[in-house]
Amino acid sequence: MTSYPGAALEAQALTKQFGTVRAVSDLSFVVPRGTVTGFLGPNGSGKTTTLRMLLGLVAPTSGVGLVNGAPFRTATHPARTVGAVLDSLSLHPKRTAAHHLKIYTAAIGVPDSRSLDVLHLVGLGDAADRAAGGFSLGMRQRLTLATALLGDPEILVLDEPANGLDPEGIAWLRDFLKAFAASGRTVLVSSHILREIEQTVDNLVIVSAGALVYQGSIAQLRSTRPSRVLVAASDPAALALALASSGFNDSQLLPDGRIGVAGPDAATIARIAADARVTIFGTTGEHVDLEQVFLSMTAGQYTAAPVPQNPYGGPPQGYGPPPGYGPPPQNWNGGPR
Repeated sequence: MTSYPGAALEAQALTKQFGTVRAVSDLSFVVPRGTVTGFLGPNGSGKTTTLRMLLGLVAPTSGVGLVNGAPFRTATHPARTVGAVLDSLSLHPKRTAAHHLKIYTAAIGVPDSRSLDVLHLVGLGDAADRAAGGFSLGMRQRLTLATALLGDPEILVLDEPANGLDPEGIAWLRDFLKAFAASGRTVLVSSHILREIEQTVDNLVIVSAGALVYQGSIAQLRSTRPSRVLVAASDPAALALALASSGFNDSQLLPDGRIGVAGPDAATIARIAADARVTIFGTTGEHVDLEQVFLSMTAGQYTAAPVPQNPYGGPPQGYGPPPGYGPPPQNWNGGPR
């Protein structure tokens, strides 16, 4: 068993079979120390099972998960090594937030005063004496994060931590995770929505149907689908030919008559157009939508039947407009308003 230098977490050929279902298949990836790594995949793609295998909560069928180069079960101080949030459903509804945390402070051997420290850290200081049963989903997410922070861990493993958070809560979580990693610590955060964590993570691990489909940086993923400049021109064909003569061969005629050009910036396109005596009417930058890239990479895990144009059929028989009502009003061009 060889560990990757500088890795906080590693999956080495992890496979998990539940009966006839293979939840995770020969999955390998590395989470570098001091980074925020996003673990992306559709619901049911094996993310939670993988996290549980990394933390020794589920035994892999084959392969191994490593934390700081060794199986997590061998850690001398587990709570100091990893803080994990795998769900927000394990809160006793009648226990207060402070009482909930004090159960864990006793278990991991830290002072009870630490419970109030982490409640303030996650923005729940004023809710310390409130019962968890009255918490919103977002508040429960914050309380479970506070639980993970009790041991002042080196590594955070978070499964869908933004679920239930409002936009302000998501912004707070983003800033918190960035600051946590900037201190030299490590975060592995799972999600099924790339846009939700795009501004937070340094690296991505993307899985589909339990298998790896991408590992690398956000910048590398974006470079696989380069941005384009959309150009409205007096002679699109002549402009495309001039661009190709200058070494820019990635041009595409769009249905609206513009051309999409990958490679040169708007100023370069304008100069080439002027030399070719083509008039430019306007340019627009088109930046890659990483969420669409993510969806295209993971498409096909679950394929639904196409939705018919009228999936619910017509109105019940015998029902019509009330007496005195004619056809729907028309708009200025003659179609239904």
